[in-house]
Amino acid sequence: MPANKTHARYGDPKNMVQQAAGLFATHMQRNTTLNRLTGKMPKGTAGATATLRKQSTQHMPIVRCQDLGKGRGDEVTFHLLNPVGAKPIMGSRYAEGRGTGLSISEDRLRVDQARFPLDLGDAMTSIRSPVEFRALGRPAAQNLMDRYIDQSLLVHMAGARGYHNNIEWVVPTEQDADFEAIMVNRVKAPTKNRHYIADNGGGIKPFTANAGEVDLTTGDLMDMDVIDAIRTTMDQIALPPPVVKFEGDKAADDSPLRVMLVSPAQYSSFATDPSFRQMQASALARANQAKGHPLFLGEAGLWNGILIVKMPKPIRFYAGDTIKYCASASSETESGVVVPESFGDKFAVDRAILLGGQAVAEALAAHKRSGIPFFWSEKELDHDDKVELLLGAIRGVSKIRFEVDTGEGKEITDYGVTAIDTAVPIIGARK
Repeated sequence: MPANKTHARYGDPKNMVQQAAGLFATHMQRNTTLNRLTGKMPKGTAGATATLRKQSTQHMPIVRCQDLGKGRGDEVTFHLLNPVGAKPIMGSRYAEGRGTGLSISEDRLRVDQARFPLDLGDAMTSIRSPVEFRALGRPAAQNLMDRYIDQSLLVHMAGARGYHNNIEWVVPTEQDADFEAIMVNRVKAPTKNRHYIADNGGGIKPFTANAGEVDLTTGDLMDMDVIDAIRTTMDQIALPPPVVKFEGDKAADDSPLRVMLVSPAQYSSFATDPSFRQMQASALARANQAKGHPLFLGEAGLWNGILIVKMPKPIRFYAGDTIKYCASASSETESGVVVPESFGDKFAVDRAILLGGQAVAEALAAHKRSGIPFFWSEKELDHDDKVELLLGAIRGVSKIRFEVDTGEGKEITDYGVTAIDTAVPIIGARK
């Protein structure tokens, strides 16, 4: 009897593993801004410990961990050794028993499965339709999952979903009953020491409320002075976010960088600046020192040690919308203020996100059948008349936050991410 030459017959138990592996590989190699913010998994003996844990480098904003599996639970715990401050004991003075204590802070996140089922129609659909829905199902499901993953990363980084909403958003606004389940881990508003607003009088200032409204005017826009003020602030505050180190960047230590994601509206203010071409040229020059890392290419500019990159979707608040913030440096309790009604339908507030190393953690777990985070299923229903396809992933994301001892007290701190809210001109009413 001749061998069956069908490459992937329906019902073959290998189908799910092969399809899931292919989809996961495509996802990991996708050419998007958010994916470029994750480092590669370490190789060789130098990264032996991290390799065993399957954790990407801590020098990039997104730290990816694949250390979850059967019997290991659905949580990942991250630890931070708090900075140690002490003065030396000189000469023959007694040192025994005078050691400086060490303390560790921890943060954790959990994972859950996210699934996208697609209805591929029935026998009559294939007869009536000019296209083959079964062939289109896989790329459509892949697109939905990629959007969900990128958008959930962006929302956790920003500490807010915002209210910009159209068909391109897979993650709904906070008013949606399923928002918390979709985000898996709590979306944390920026900590007090990592939250700023634009101030045309001085660049930036700590997030401030004024009579129940955010202390912003329509003239507090994103500009070069804001970028300069961000760099100055990061250089002067205690324990700023770690710098970002791209693989192979020869200037990483001598000329440290952080990455700032800006909304399209914020980015346009740079595009009209006379110095914009110089910013792009600086980014291209630095790319040559970082093995041509794609984050430096395209719509990116480098200014004063900050790599400015356009984010895929804006985190936006319209007039009357609530912005959550932390009023105390020692508490995670969140308060709310609204965007002034004076912003009308011509202006809104967009959030820029300054990223250092270890800004957010993404944990991936293995599905029981595929052995990898992605899993795939295709099922025929109603006596093989109808077909449904499903793509799923088991993962979770959380902003990395610690209670840091600064030497002058303990502060709840978003370790590698800082939020900067500015006014932006918009086209028409909310979307």
